[in-house]
Amino acid sequence: MVQSIVTSVNMCALMFVIIAGGYLGFKSGWPGYEVPTGSFPFGVDGMLAGSATVFFAYIGFDAVASTAEEVKNPQRDLPLGIGGSLFLCCGLYMMVSIVIVGLVPYYAIDPDTPISSAFASHGMQWAAYIINAGAFTALCASLMGGILPQPRILMAMARDGLLPPFFSDINKHSQVPVKSTIATGLIAAILAFSMEVSQLAGMVSVGTLLAFTMVAISVLILRYIPPDEVPLRPFLQEPIDSGAGGYIWSCLETGWKDKEAVGTSGNRKPLLVKEDVSIEYPLIPKQLAIGSYLHEGNRRKVVGWVITLTCLGILVLTYAASDLTLLSSVRFGLCGVGGSLLLSGLVFLTCIDQDVARHNFGHTGGFICPLVPLLPIACILINSYLLVNLGSDTWARVSIWLAIGLVVYVFYGRTHSSLKDAVYVPATQVDDTYHYHTTTCLA
Repeated sequence: MVQSIVTSVNMCALMFVIIAGGYLGFKSGWPGYEVPTGSFPFGVDGMLAGSATVFFAYIGFDAVASTAEEVKNPQRDLPLGIGGSLFLCCGLYMMVSIVIVGLVPYYAIDPDTPISSAFASHGMQWAAYIINAGAFTALCASLMGGILPQPRILMAMARDGLLPPFFSDINKHSQVPVKSTIATGLIAAILAFSMEVSQLAGMVSVGTLLAFTMVAISVLILRYIPPDEVPLRPFLQEPIDSGAGGYIWSCLETGWKDKEAVGTSGNRKPLLVKEDVSIEYPLIPKQLAIGSYLHEGNRRKVVGWVITLTCLGILVLTYAASDLTLLSSVRFGLCGVGGSLLLSGLVFLTCIDQDVARHNFGHTGGFICPLVPLLPIACILINSYLLVNLGSDTWARVSIWLAIGLVVYVFYGRTHSSLKDAVYVPATQVDDTYHYHTTTCLA
């Protein structure tokens, strides 16, 4: 309820800025765009550097995914919610920026109160009250939107053993991780008190861009070289601890259809193998030239190296394109090498089939990433360019933060992880094993 009221007030303030500011702009002839340096005074590099700094504004969209456990139909509702909010907020951001920059030249904008000072320069001092009310509600919405996902992320990490159980404690009355929420609020308050807004914005932007980049790389890995074996869920590991359990999984791994013994009660079930999936040749290559060389024996190694070299080419290309201190010959040479690796990887991944037979495990319908591999590679390219354009001071602070996380993992998470003693089973058998376990329990 509170979130709805805050968001409504914020939206009304933004619509006022767009409508009233547009009226003033058309009335005054948009003086902000009449500058001698043109529309891009700092060039494309300056525009992208500014985009990288304010990229933290998009952190709220991925926060929607952290509430998947609290959504009735996450396969449908989460993609719609993320896409709809992204489209709406991005459109509002652009319209507000167009109006404010058009009312006042970029060099005359007050960095502390840019919107209200823009209206005040046109004789609308009273508009500051509406804008300040919108700014206040926007801060409240940002605080609530930022403090919502992080406790749930800490809760999920604590469930996996990467953090102490303190963070996974759920309040019995509210059914939310209260302790994680309090810890997140205290840490955020300390950082906000000890650091400037620009420093925090840079750190948050780096974290957001890195997270989006890793997700894009993970999409490529899951589509082309998904894991052959996955850890079994804890409640399914109990039968494996018995004497017959190991025999069952040996049968599943070797594919012996004759051996169907399950448990000691004499019950027998058929081997859990999907009939429409070819075990020996699950993939049909699109191109004979590549298919003659790529087979199940070397597919994982070859495709893994292709994805690695593609990411390396993107890194070289973005660094060479953004570093103006390099010699022209060196810069163009690095751009050529990086571009060649990028295009070669894109063409190779486009010409081979995705590993559909194994990437479907755990997928129960709903949204999947389209335009693979073009969209993930484009995401990695854009994010890498934005990351390279962030300052060295920001990277130094982020490196310290990452080092703290590495220390926590080495001295606690690595020894307490739930995967330490996990049982790994073939990925193609996970869904069938789950359904078999459910049927057995119901019987």
